[in-house]
Order: sequence, then C-alpha cells, then structure tokens
Amino acid sequence: MEFTHLNKNQQPTMVNVGDKKITTRTAIAKATMQLGEELITLFENNELITKKGAVFQTAIIAGIQAVKKTHELIPMCHPLLIDGVAIDIQLLNKTDIEIYCEVSMEGKTGVEMEALTGVSVAALTVYDMCKSVSKAIVIKEILLVEKTGGKSDYKMKYQTNDKTPKTH
Repeated sequence: MEFTHLNKNQQPTMVNVGDKKITTRTAIAKATMQLGEELITLFENNELITKKGAVFQTAIIAGIQAVKKTHELIPMCHPLLIDGVAIDIQLLNKTDIEIYCEVSMEGKTGVEMEALTGVSVAALTVYDMCKSVSKAIVIKEILLVEKTGGKSDYKMKYQTNDKTPKTH
C-alpha cells in the first residue's frame, strides 16, 4: 500500500491534482454526541438558547466556516472552491444528537476532509456552548458516511440514522 502524501524519499508532499479530471465531488460526514438527559431536557423546538446564543445555529455557522478553512488546518489539503455546504443537527434520543455535514463542489480533488472538518468543528462548538451545564459531554464518533466523485465512490455500510442533509 502506498500513501499518497509521501514522495519516493518518504518525505511529505502535497498530491499533484493537475492531471485529474474535473468531476462533481460530494462527501457526507457524521458526528454523534452524547449530551446527556440534563442538557437534552433544556432544548425547546430542537434548539437550546444559552447566554452565548442559539447552540445549533451557532454550531452550523462554525461548521460552515471550518469547511472553508480546511486547507488552513490540514497541511496537505488543497484550497477548494466549495459549491455548497449543508449541516444538519438533530436530537437522536434522550441523551444524544447527530450532526451531518454535506459538502459539494466541481473539482479535481475530493471534499472528504472538508466534511469531516465541518462536522468536527460543529461538534466542538456544541461542546463549547454547553460545557457550563455539563462537562460530561462526549463526542462519541466522527466518520465519513459517503463520498462520490473521483476514482471511486464510498458509502458506509452501516448507518444508525438516515437523516442526511441535502445540499442547497
């Protein structure tokens, strides 16, 4: 197996995408968080308003910002012209929430890292805004659900919830 971000001398390199074809690229990432019943009971109409503001709305905006800055955070990511970002946050049950981030663009490289970064920052924002109520918040998992475009498509075989957002 060869790592694409290492050159023949095993030194870090950014993949050259110059010869790749432009295709429609999409990626969906998911985060599952355990907030606990104490926090979930404070939500009204699928939102929690704190002194810092509306939790889910703020997390969505933070996630969108993170998608646009992925290349600044992950060293080997290319700067991309993103066509769309959709982030959806839902109460899953009495203790947990799920966050989905879908990213799309026309380009020569995929948007998996952008979707994963968006969902990660959205989850961290929820944590930041709710930590005054509970420090027992757990980001349980962050994973790639699906990607299309490029050499191959990928779809996670097992999904706990199929509330994937639709790109604008």
